[in-house]
Amino acid sequence: CTCRSVLACRVSPKQKQMIVRMVIRGSKTKPTTLAIGDGANDVGMIQEAQIGVGIRGKEGRQAVNNSDFAIAQFRFLKRLMMVHGRWNYRRMAKVIVYFFHKNIVITAVIFFFTTNCAYSGQSLFEDYLYAGYNFFLGVPPFCLGFFDKDISEKAAMTYFPCYAVGREKKDLNVRIMSWMMVHALIEGSAIYFLCKAAYMGSESIWQGGTGDTADLQVFGTIVFSVMI
Repeated sequence: CTCRSVLACRVSPKQKQMIVRMVIRGSKTKPTTLAIGDGANDVGMIQEAQIGVGIRGKEGRQAVNNSDFAIAQFRFLKRLMMVHGRWNYRRMAKVIVYFFHKNIVITAVIFFFTTNCAYSGQSLFEDYLYAGYNFFLGVPPFCLGFFDKDISEKAAMTYFPCYAVGREKKDLNVRIMSWMMVHALIEGSAIYFLCKAAYMGSESIWQGGTGDTADLQVFGTIVFSVMI
């Protein structure tokens, strides 16, 4: 663990796997390991590491079939890590924060409404609206996956320190998740109570009677529209 590199000659597939396991379990810093191989004798090592990369070559496809990522030549490993690895980490971090955020917002709105309906279980939204929440908000992750590139491919391949954002967990950590939860609770509170305040003077919403122009489901649809 104190060496920059280690060369092991004539080791068995099981020994390759044990070397990776020793690095994972024997280091105090708990490193993220990557194993790369091109044959069936590398399968154990590839599966033991957190990230496995298989090279499609003359030794068959066993390494590729058991890997997380497959490349055609060893030289593509640099681009896989520096460009696609970095982009993928940032995209996944944003999507995770996004999904937690939108789910906390709707949960906060439902919670505040529950306190106004005497905990009766009354639904604020129509069923088709509630079921379509994830459908309506499913487009942003696709846009992130296709278009989100904070720096160009050329810059990522030139300035290697940019790769440190994933290793140092700059885009997904406890501080970011904590602020996201606070932000989502603030948004959920603002959405519900501002919509409620706007309708407090409307007898057609909060009091029954003939000639109503709107009801609870209309109010819920407005809250839902604001959330979206």
